[in-house]
Amino acid sequence: MAIKTSSAKAKGRKLQQWVCKRISERFGFPYDQQDDQCMIHSREMGQQGTDVVLRGEALMRFPFAIECKNQESMSLVDSVNQARDNLKPPYKYWMLVHKRKRFKKPIVIMDFDDFLELYRR
Repeated sequence: MAIKTSSAKAKGRKLQQWVCKRISERFGFPYDQQDDQCMIHSREMGQQGTDVVLRGEALMRFPFAIECKNQESMSLVDSVNQARDNLKPPYKYWMLVHKRKRFKKPIVIMDFDDFLELYRR
């Protein structure tokens, strides 16, 4: 049975907000979904660009263009292309955060060379 559009958007919004909260907790930056100018903000559903908006020091310390997918089935090629298309300055790296029921936690997909560069640090 297909999921309703409103339910699908709610699932996506929940993952985006989870990512925002985790970045906020890890780096100590404020996150307030009600404040559109907060350093970390979940983009409204249906808008173009990254799913997680980072500003100021949050962007400097975590320079990722983040695309979130909370779906049981997805086209990996299309999702990676969408994440790559969001990679515009000031972002330095792209990241796809994917969640599905069978995974215990969301996973991250990114370019391997970028991963190696970050791991080296």
